[in-house]
Amino acid sequence: MIFTADALAGIVAGTVTLAFRRWDRPRVRAGSSQRTAVGVIAFDSVDEVAPNDVTDADAHAAGFASADVLLAFVDKKAHGPILYRIALRSGGPDPRAVLRENADLSDADVVALCRRLARMDANGPWTEATLRLIGERPAVVSTELAPVVGMDRPTFKQKVRRLKELGLTESLDVGYRLSPRGRALLDRLTRSTE
Repeated sequence: MIFTADALAGIVAGTVTLAFRRWDRPRVRAGSSQRTAVGVIAFDSVDEVAPNDVTDADAHAAGFASADVLLAFVDKKAHGPILYRIALRSGGPDPRAVLRENADLSDADVVALCRRLARMDANGPWTEATLRLIGERPAVVSTELAPVVGMDRPTFKQKVRRLKELGLTESLDVGYRLSPRGRALLDRLTRSTE
C-alpha cells in the first residue's frame, strides 16, 4: 500500500488507525505487515465495507475531515470496485534500520556476513566492490554508480537492495551510503587483507 507522508506520520503517532482503499481484491491481509519509510505498518483487519457505512468517525481515524472527503480521495485513487476498511497500526521500526545501526560486529557476525556475501557473489563477485563504491561515493545517483561496477541501473539498484536487507547500506533521497554496520564490515575486511 502507498501512504501519504501525513498518513505515515499519523500511523506512527497513533492518530491514524484506519485506511480505506478500492481494490478488485484485498492487496493486504490481516496479520501481515509492510515496511515503510517510517517503520513497519501492521495490518490488523481487512474488511469490505459499503460506502454509505463509512462514518465521519471512520474518516477521522483515517486522517480525513469527513466521510465525503475520504470517499472522494479513495475514489480518485481507486484500483477496483470494492471498498475495503483496513485497521492498521505502527508495528515498530524497520528491522533493517535497527540492524544497520549495529556496528559492534563479533567475529561470528563477520563470518556470517561474509558467507552471505559469498552466496550473493556465486554468479560473479560484486558485493565488496559495490560496498566500497558506495562508501567512497555516498549520495551519488545510481545512474553514475552502476557503470563503475559494470552494471545497468536496474540491476545495480536490485543488488543494492540485497545489501540493504543485510543492514549494510541505506537509501538516501539521492543515492546511498554505507550504514554503520556496512562501514564496520568493510573496516574488518580491509584489516584482514592488510
